[in-house]
Amino acid sequence: MVIRRLYKFCASHVVRNCSSLKCAQNIHGHNYEVEVFIETNRLDNANMALDFGLMQQEMQTFIDSFDHAHHFWDKESPEFQRFIENHCVRYVKCSFNLSAESYALMFLYYLTRILQKSVFSNNEGELKVSSVRVHETKNGYAESFLNDLENPHFKSLVHDHCVSFSQGIQSLWHDKDFFHKIISDEGKCFFHAKPLHQIP
Repeated sequence: MVIRRLYKFCASHVVRNCSSLKCAQNIHGHNYEVEVFIETNRLDNANMALDFGLMQQEMQTFIDSFDHAHHFWDKESPEFQRFIENHCVRYVKCSFNLSAESYALMFLYYLTRILQKSVFSNNEGELKVSSVRVHETKNGYAESFLNDLENPHFKSLVHDHCVSFSQGIQSLWHDKDFFHKIISDEGKCFFHAKPLHQIP
């Protein structure tokens, strides 16, 4: 059984080294759509794989952190990086080139971490993020699957510190340690209360 939730964010970037010069040489933006697919081996007490409302919490906060921000590769020139840091309140520094494929791998990596660190209380089954699909436009998307994180080439692109968020983004988190909790080795840290059961 697989469920899907759609998230959206708007952002600007530059995709270096690609064949499309308009993308490689200019700051430009997209209205991104991110589809997150979650797989389970059984349904919970509400006959759901996972309540969609629970996917509007930590996962939503993480994806919203990319909204209305400029994303840049940490291999950009120091001058360019300083310009962004000095003139943008919201920016995300990334250790990878900013293609749709990279975003799909990155979101899969961190959303998997979030799910692994979450405790649900409604008799949910074994949950996993089976894939993440990132649309830059209506005409094309990149999709990353869970086994991609075991592929040595793909695995080298994403890691705990492959993104860092500006203070302007972090200041809007309800929990100032939100990102640290995602990447730490401290175990479970996102707890969801047992819902009221009207019918036992």
